[in-house]
Amino acid sequence: MTLLRPLGVGLVLVWLVTAGVAGVELAGADETCNSPYIAKLIKGQEDYVYVWTLGVDGVGDGSDKLVTIDVNPKSKRYGTVLASVSVGGRGEAHHMGFTDDRRFIWAGGLAEPKIYVFDIATDPAQPKLVRTIGDMAERTGYLGPHTYYALPGRMLVQALSNTKDKGGVTGIALYNNKGDFVTSYPMPTTNGGDGYGYDLAVNPRKNVLLTSSFTGYDNYMRPLGEVVQDPEAMKKFGNTMVAWNLKTMKPNRVFAVPGAPLEIRWSPKAGDNWAITAAALTSKLWLVKEDKGEWQAKEVGTIGDPAKIPLPVDISITRDGKGLWVNTFMDGTTRYFDLSAPEAPKETYSKVTGKQVNMISQSWDGKRLYITSSLLANWDKGGADNEQFLRGFSWDGRELKQVFEVDFTKEKLGRAHHMKLGSKSLKSS
Repeated sequence: MTLLRPLGVGLVLVWLVTAGVAGVELAGADETCNSPYIAKLIKGQEDYVYVWTLGVDGVGDGSDKLVTIDVNPKSKRYGTVLASVSVGGRGEAHHMGFTDDRRFIWAGGLAEPKIYVFDIATDPAQPKLVRTIGDMAERTGYLGPHTYYALPGRMLVQALSNTKDKGGVTGIALYNNKGDFVTSYPMPTTNGGDGYGYDLAVNPRKNVLLTSSFTGYDNYMRPLGEVVQDPEAMKKFGNTMVAWNLKTMKPNRVFAVPGAPLEIRWSPKAGDNWAITAAALTSKLWLVKEDKGEWQAKEVGTIGDPAKIPLPVDISITRDGKGLWVNTFMDGTTRYFDLSAPEAPKETYSKVTGKQVNMISQSWDGKRLYITSSLLANWDKGGADNEQFLRGFSWDGRELKQVFEVDFTKEKLGRAHHMKLGSKSLKSS
């Protein structure tokens, strides 16, 4: 793996921030939600979707695994499974992220403090597990790595919980690309901070890192029905976002954002300096934007009917910053919001895309969308509603049309969760 030269952490962060401020061209992202430091964008047709998948006892080998799906319509194996790589156990597989050179995927589960590193460059169609990083708990006391965010030669890893009481107070771990631990940053618990974490996203040109918040192991590993009916458990959800100084990795400001704000999406459009998130429990859209030199967070929209708890989960912003896809888990609906005026999003399209839906990714040109079904092993629906799939859709600006489906239960793969895009052109030695 590419290893950054042994500079001090502060110097590294100074470099990556000033690179953006000085006008060095930073990459966008083909899924519009990756780190701006990731190289080798796929701006044409992607060949693969990598799906990080939860193992299910009695289904296939029962292990968490990285599954490769052929998604090129010109391929003879379009819409079929090309490969799967198991990690030898179940740890509540959840999210993953590319290193800055895009040669490796880091992935992990919420039930353990392990990080799995997959080589996707040697043979993009056949990823290989090349390392397991098992020192997060020992080094930081954190549990449940969630977001993997590339910096130059480094990876920021946001955790959801801790090993002491398995609650929501947690922090961020910093590793180099080789997998060596560098340092950690606790989530703030003063000045309004609740200590909870979930997602993180960077705006290098503004020297800002944003973080959001969810809940701890003692909640997300319980059945959803139990959590909802437990008043004390419902008090243990994050209600904040934090704006950090990226250069110093110090929290600058804590925002009150009620209801577990989840995924953070900065507008990719040049000149835009705002981000948007969805709060799961309140079904609200929140905008984080600089106003008169200070970052502010404000509620700007409603997703579905909050009284019915649609549970907005993943969101995906278009590359021009003018549109936002939102998946709501409980009603299985995919919605599109017009963000031409980000202070006033308008829902202009909706479609039921599954009995339960979670993650959503789109191609750089916005013409192809991919949707998976699983939220958490103990939160997924039961019976006939427990669909487990990757579904591909085409989008012409007016209608979503399903073009293929991989049934993960039928294929004995497990529960389909997070996705990343791949290409044959990214093969390297």
